[in-house]
Amino acid sequence: MSWFLYLLECNDGSIYTGITTNVEKRYATHVSGKGARYTRSHPPQKILAVFEYDDRSSASKAEHATKKLSALQKRALSNSLI
Repeated sequence: MSWFLYLLECNDGSIYTGITTNVEKRYATHVSGKGARYTRSHPPQKILAVFEYDDRSSASKAEHATKKLSALQKRALSNSLI
């Protein structure tokens, strides 16, 4: 089963980082206000980027590294996909 690291742009310009096995379903959960505590107070506007990993361990390591980046660096990372 593949795991995905995803970046969400929130309505205040901040970027939320998370992992899941189903990005669309998880995004819908965030939008509905039933996702992470952060996205309940910073509603997401759009999915900025999605990265696929072979397993949860790899996705978790990537999430940890990505969360250390600034919002500007996360935007640059998402722009590198275009």
